[in-house]
Amino acid sequence: MKKLLVCTDGSSYARVCCEYAAWLSKQVGASIEVLYVTDLRQFEVPLIADLSGSLGIQPYQAILGQLQELESKKAKVILEDAAKVFESAGLSDKVTTTHKTGLLVDCLSDYESEEDLVMLGKRGENANFATEHLGSTMERVVRASDRPCLVTSRSFAEPRRVLVAYDGGESCRKAVEFMARSDMFRGIDVHIVTVVSHSEDDALKHLREAEKKMRAGGFSPVCQMLHGDTEEAISSYVATNDIGLLVMGAYGHSRIRYLIIGSTTTEMIRTCKVPVLLFR
Repeated sequence: MKKLLVCTDGSSYARVCCEYAAWLSKQVGASIEVLYVTDLRQFEVPLIADLSGSLGIQPYQAILGQLQELESKKAKVILEDAAKVFESAGLSDKVTTTHKTGLLVDCLSDYESEEDLVMLGKRGENANFATEHLGSTMERVVRASDRPCLVTSRSFAEPRRVLVAYDGGESCRKAVEFMARSDMFRGIDVHIVTVVSHSEDDALKHLREAEKKMRAGGFSPVCQMLHGDTEEAISSYVATNDIGLLVMGAYGHSRIRYLIIGSTTTEMIRTCKVPVLLFR
């Protein structure tokens, strides 16, 4: 892993995302690009349109110019604050900052050929107003990105144990293959679980498949078969075993390809208090 893309909006969740990026950079020696995207839509809201109609075109253009200037200053402050997180971690030489205007999802395609991992907080700058809902930007990024996405939590804690929720699906296989060859998880205890959905024979087959790949990568994973509701079983395991990072596929092992990320994945991101590393 050579380069991380950290998406920030200046929120408290974004700051925690930077802290996880600093930890990960030290683990794997990766450089970091911090990206702040000014949402183009904020200059197209009905209020702006109303102003243009009531004030005339010249005053409207002046106000729009002032709004754009304020946004540029906001972007500068946000990126400087992010850079301070990495500076305090001794990583100033590893970091570059970028400000774009547009939509974050659209900007990803410009970076993904160079980035190995996309990172962002699970909620954005309005997190306190909707604590039970995920950030819509986060969900769109996970859908759009071809790279693994690390969705970080409210607070930082260096992971000591990582849990792989494995169901035998394609995205889970990609996750295990990534883990087996990456330095990201060296020195961290790896747990693998699968939740019995139909038969224990299938679940055991999945566990053995994942265990074999991880052992080939030099890991000695703890493997466990779980029963019950998938979301509840995994959440309980995370809490009971002091798991610091959850790894799973963004889509389940299903014949249906959802237009949104898988329901189990969404629920796990919402309820788990730890970062979630997602693979498509």
